[in-house]
Formats: sequence, C-alpha cells, structure tokens
Amino acid sequence: MTRPLIAIPARFSATTSALRYAAEVNARALIEAVWRAGGEPVSIHPAPGDTAGRLARFDGVLLPGGGDLAPHRYGAQGVHASVYDVDETQDAFDIEVVRQAIDSGLPLLAICRGLQVVNVALGGTLEQDMGGPDGEHRHVVHPVAIQPGTLLEQATGAQKIEASCYHHQRVHHVGVGLAVTARAADGTVEGLELPGVHEWFTAVQWHPEDTAHEDPAQQGLFDALVRAAHDGR
Repeated sequence: MTRPLIAIPARFSATTSALRYAAEVNARALIEAVWRAGGEPVSIHPAPGDTAGRLARFDGVLLPGGGDLAPHRYGAQGVHASVYDVDETQDAFDIEVVRQAIDSGLPLLAICRGLQVVNVALGGTLEQDMGGPDGEHRHVVHPVAIQPGTLLEQATGAQKIEASCYHHQRVHHVGVGLAVTARAADGTVEGLELPGVHEWFTAVQWHPEDTAHEDPAQQGLFDALVRAAHDGR
C-alpha cells in the first residue's frame, strides 16, 4: 500500500554542523513518528506563491514547532524581550498553509508553534510570554486534561496524558470557530480543534513526537493524522 504523503513545512536553521551552512530542517523524532504511523513525511520549502497548488499533491499536513510568530501578526503593539527566531517568510507561509488546509479539507495536525499559527490564522491572539522560568512550559512534562468526545481524545485514547512541553507563549484569545480541547492545570490551552471541518483537524501545544516512540497515546496523534490522510484520498 502506498504511504499517504504528509507535507511538513521545513524550519529555517541558521547553522547545521553536518551541512556546514544554514539549512531547512525538521526534527528527526517528528519524521520518525509519521513514518511509524505509515505516512511518507515530506519537508516542503517555505516560500510565497501558489500554496494551494503545492499542497494539492499531498494527503495531509503536519505543522511543526519552531520559533515565535511576529507579534504584529496578531495585532500586538510591542515585542516582548523573550520573543525569538521570528521569520516573516516562515510566518506568512505557515499561516497560508493553515488556511489552505481548511479550504481544501486536508487533514492537519499542528504542534506547539503550529497550534499558535492555527490560532492566529483564525484571528486569535497570543500571550507573548508566560512569565519566565516559573511560568513558562519549557523542558517540562506535565499532565494535560483532554475534553471527552473530541478528536484529540479519540486519537490519544485518553482524557488525561503526560505531555512534553517546550514553549514560553500560549493562546490568549481563541480564534474564530476554534474549540479548546485540552488544558494544563494552570489553565494554559493545550489543544484546539475546528468543529464542523469535514476532515481531521487538531492542534496541540505540546510536542507529542518527544515521547511517541514509547507512549501509544502520543503516537496515536500521528496514527490518526495518517489514517485520515489515507481515508481522504
């Protein structure tokens, strides 16, 4: 059986020792999780122009983590000192990928920055910084409560999971049409879905790829994406 093609927008990297120069990359753990699920992961170049046409050949989309979105993308007047790795080309491309995935009905899984992109693409806003070491969710594994009856619950098979997080920003105002599907104990939005979308569409604030190799609940997210991509062919 031919593996469904899963488009994964690459992330710009200033340096990579193996390649000697700047690169476009995706995390190996992410690629391997898609492969284990039966998908064919394909990194795509973030570039303007005909995003719809470029995505037309794919069966699903995975929007990965990365640096921060430019605050002006969600109407912020200033820039917090902790904002990092902003790239306008990356932002514009990722936002357009979300919009085209919705318009075309492509199954989509968004992770960490990806969730924030989904929220901003649909008119939501972000909290630029959660408050430093005592407030942010960097290098933290913590419990997440999942709403019953959601795609997220179906994919993970659980209403409470342990999530590996690395982020210092979070959702402030939820975007139009989005529903919160999971929260951390401190109230941080950890999951979003778009009810009414005919194809599979979900976003998580944590990094399921970190533990997917040993945690079936986390691998279940990638399995569900690839299954939806296969069924939607």
